[in-house]
Amino acid sequence: MDPLKLIALDTDDLEVISTHLQDAVVNVADIVWLRSEKRVVLALNRFDWEAAASDQPQYRRRRTALRFERVNGVKCRNVQPKDKDAVLNLLSVEFQAADPPAGVVVLTFAGGAALRLEVECLEAEISDLGPAWATKLCPAHAVEQA
Repeated sequence: MDPLKLIALDTDDLEVISTHLQDAVVNVADIVWLRSEKRVVLALNRFDWEAAASDQPQYRRRRTALRFERVNGVKCRNVQPKDKDAVLNLLSVEFQAADPPAGVVVLTFAGGAALRLEVECLEAEISDLGPAWATKLCPAHAVEQA
């Protein structure tokens, strides 16, 4: 399968990126805010949902970069920047408009962790960085009963 490269400039685009990144894992050490460049970059191991949903399912991960531009501020909840070895499981990436085109990008992780990026406008990109590798498990989520 070809490496994935997607750009998000609106909420619909970001929903597609969020879908591809669901259940990606990232070490806290691999989250970098380049303040002077107004850029946030994450190096993740994303689960390849396309391969898992194919006629001959394969469970694999790919090293992927997630980049946000025009970032004015970063806040975190239940993320300890000094705990570089901590692993976060990404659940979703969402954009909340504040004063369009400005707004907030929220990256929600399992266990109540989150990153909040204050952005001038939505400008994000994901890009696979190399080949995929096999993994034995497919991520699964408990279904809540209503």
